[in-house]
Amino acid sequence: MTDPDQPYRSGFVALVGRPNAGKTTLTNAMVGEKVGIVSNRPQTTRHAIRGVVHRPGGQVVLVDTPGLHKPKSLLGRRLNDVVRDTLADVDVVVLCVPADQPVGTGDRFIARQLREVKAPVVVVVTKTDAASKKQVAEQLVAASQLVDAAEVVPVSAVKGDQVELLEDLLVGLLPEGPPLYPEEQTTDEDTERQLAELVREAALEKVFQEVPHSLAVTIEEVNRRPDPKRAGRELVEVHALLHCERPSQKPMLLGRGGAIIKAIGTEARQGMEALLDARVHLELHVTVLGEWQDDPKKLNRLGY
Repeated sequence: MTDPDQPYRSGFVALVGRPNAGKTTLTNAMVGEKVGIVSNRPQTTRHAIRGVVHRPGGQVVLVDTPGLHKPKSLLGRRLNDVVRDTLADVDVVVLCVPADQPVGTGDRFIARQLREVKAPVVVVVTKTDAASKKQVAEQLVAASQLVDAAEVVPVSAVKGDQVELLEDLLVGLLPEGPPLYPEEQTTDEDTERQLAELVREAALEKVFQEVPHSLAVTIEEVNRRPDPKRAGRELVEVHALLHCERPSQKPMLLGRGGAIIKAIGTEARQGMEALLDARVHLELHVTVLGEWQDDPKKLNRLGY
């Protein structure tokens, strides 16, 4: 129930943290559906992804950012720039610190960046389901010493523990104002980028070694036509390219007899069908785009 005496609040909240701190899993849990891809590989998130949380007393627009890190490439520098640009423009910052790993140099590096930020900072200790109660208690103390925090909250996005409490705390820190997005909208990600990310997510689960960092995905074509098998429904044909950096990586993505690319396609197609609510025919091709992580023109072409 909305309290008529309480003003409606709305605004932008950036989630920051080192790579693999649980930012996207938390974003998806708060929005109540998948708006960003998740993998156990660092640097999975490469764009600022917006997810909209609708609460009775307000609307929280979450901006899930790439992990701030010490960059080794032009891509890395651009990802850090995405985070810094986001921080300059939000009402609240959530610093995610995982419960199952000690506070380290990466967390302290991000905390230093946050000293320049005027918005209030909420420290969230994530992944409490993966740590003991003693670990969580110690991490709450360690994390609260990183920054001058408005709140410090332990959360398990996987189990849903304290997620609603966090949402209510965030609403309370936002300025008064009307909703920024309509009630039914949960993200402002465009469909093509979501489709590309589903392919990349499936690929990240299937390939190892150096390939994940070197992988980018573009959607070359999306065609919609009536589904010949189901009256009144659509068939969506999606043509996607997986770009790797070196010729040696191409066979890793294809797999013996095309087994890996086929598995990537099967998994990605299931996600696409759920997203589009239509039958999907997905065609994947692997291409070598030499050393794209350090080439400004190639990065622009790939949307970074």
